[in-house]
Amino acid sequence: MKHPLFTKLAALAAITVLLLFGLSMIEDVVRDRQRYRSLTAQSVAESLAGPQTLMGPMIHSACVESWDVETGKGDERRVVEQRREFLLTAMPEQLKLRSGAAMEERARGLHKVNTFNLKAHLTAQWGSLAGLQPQTTQKNSRMHCGAPIIMMAVGDARGIRTAQLTLGEQTLALKPGTFHPTYSRGLHAVLPETVRGQAPGLSVSMDLELVGTERIAIVPLGGNTEVQMTSSWPHPSFGGRFLPSEREVRKDGFSAQWRLSSLATTAQADIEKGSRICIGGYDDSPSDYAPGGATPRDCADSFNVAFVDPVNPYSLSDRATKYGVLFIALTFVAVGLFELMKKLRVHPVQYLLVGSALCSFFLLLVSLSEHLPFGASYAAAASACVLLLAYYASHMLGGLARGIPLGAGIALLYGLLYVLLQLEQTALAVGAIALFLVLAAVMVLTRKVNWYGLSQGTPPQRPTPPPAARPAPATPSSTTSARTEAP
Repeated sequence: MKHPLFTKLAALAAITVLLLFGLSMIEDVVRDRQRYRSLTAQSVAESLAGPQTLMGPMIHSACVESWDVETGKGDERRVVEQRREFLLTAMPEQLKLRSGAAMEERARGLHKVNTFNLKAHLTAQWGSLAGLQPQTTQKNSRMHCGAPIIMMAVGDARGIRTAQLTLGEQTLALKPGTFHPTYSRGLHAVLPETVRGQAPGLSVSMDLELVGTERIAIVPLGGNTEVQMTSSWPHPSFGGRFLPSEREVRKDGFSAQWRLSSLATTAQADIEKGSRICIGGYDDSPSDYAPGGATPRDCADSFNVAFVDPVNPYSLSDRATKYGVLFIALTFVAVGLFELMKKLRVHPVQYLLVGSALCSFFLLLVSLSEHLPFGASYAAAASACVLLLAYYASHMLGGLARGIPLGAGIALLYGLLYVLLQLEQTALAVGAIALFLVLAAVMVLTRKVNWYGLSQGTPPQRPTPPPAARPAPATPSSTTSARTEAP
């Protein structure tokens, strides 16, 4: 062959394309497993309770105003009753919520889902209930209003375990439903008619136990809203329209506190006009704005806490497979350096086998992580691949002295990848620095390689300094003449 280097590079390019196809198939497997996990979460939500949203407490009263209207003339004159239906609402001026969330793990087969058990204590104060006094709009009209109802709306009423409502010293009987035309899921209690128009207002307290899946959202309905939440889960994700004013995330859990004023949120106006209370916040995907395909503009202001699992084996495996191309490239570079510096010949089929072993690591990782902790799965898959590659490289490169360094380098790559998977904020910086160091090492090792000589088919050699000047050797003709002229 006139250009063996170009032929070798073309073969390696074809092998790389084949390995990339294999990596894409492994990524499809990881996505399928992630989809199965999502179906598991949906199954748990259908059997237990889905993501929850709390809205309330709030007082409302349904009213009907009716009046008589005369129509027609003469003998055809008749009286027709017309009516207007409307809802009177009263939002609390002060709303305080103290809650603690205990995590419970539920599983369907191999897949696990985080559920929570929320125990909350709420206190709400109304300064005046004058807003519950109906105002007539027609002369001589008749007004009829139902009893004032205090309600608490939730995203999924199946998650309500226990609830108790206290008005002063009196415990009110809670019943399912809210009798609200928009927020029908939840619970309610009937208030005495005497509270309507009560100038001093009233104060209530509620103890609520609520279970749900993966996330809890709260609508800041008070004129001043204070929410304090604690949990033993160390990986919260705060979202929605408002972040906590104070938060502390520890290895054994977190605590967070929100303090909001009606000057900063439109929650009261949103609820008065019937905006939806949604599962998520404005930063979530469109599928989170259930029910009925609601969009962010249809949802009332809220904030939420998601109990995410950062060591989800499928998300970590998906992140790991994204480094597969880099693994293959760096390993091929390492083998190529041995081939170049030690003047070896490695067949393209051997490159293919080495790349296939690297690809098998990612498949081993995702399969083992379904049965073992992710750290143990990673260690087992990486150890198996390192031992296999070190053994094969010792024969491919002509000895243990060459195979073991290659295996050590691959082990270092696996160690670096594990560190990158554990990092969240600094993964990009660490990966970029490591890649720069590898590139610098390759450049240093190949700084004296005669690349033109490689392209012409000559064995790789390091350039040597020019020899020192010596007297030119005598030619045969000059030696002969010298011998002839000798006496």
